Amino acid sequence: MSCIRFNTPAQRQAMRSQRPAMLTAEEAAALHPAPEMTESKLRRLRLLAADPNPKIREAVASSYHTPEDLFLRLARDPDEGVRGCVAKNEATPCDILRMLADDRSETVRGWVAVNYFVPADVMEKLANDRSRTVRGLVKWKASLSEDAVEPAAAKAPAAV
Repeated sequence: MSCIRFNTPAQRQAMRSQRPAMLTAEEAAALHPAPEMTESKLRRLRLLAADPNPKIREAVASSYHTPEDLFLRLARDPDEGVRGCVAKNEATPCDILRMLADDRSETVRGWVAVNYFVPADVMEKLANDRSRTVRGLVKWKASLSEDAVEPAAAKAPAAV
């Protein structure tokens, strides 16, 4: 007996007509809001930030709810993966991203370069980084913003 199922065109049409509507990210977020941040959750983050397992500390470094003092502590973590998670977290304060732009690890500096919220002065610094990889990431990120500007310029009416 075959495990392949063949649907008739009528069955496929019936499945298409009964499929659930796809939600946008905003609609899904509105239907499933994140639970509020409580003192007990903050205490848990602080406890987990001191865990000997670097993967646990990475989870704290990846949280949008991590307080600034923990971001600072985790940005100084001996584990490169933990510092990388701080560098790529969009909730990381700009001053900590500035600090991580000088990290000894090119991986961490690369994560700083691709962080959407990295300050312009840090991007200028990373554009001259000693690592070819980091410089390449800065160039790649700059090309993304140029691509977004070009289609808008193409649609603009020509000057007469």
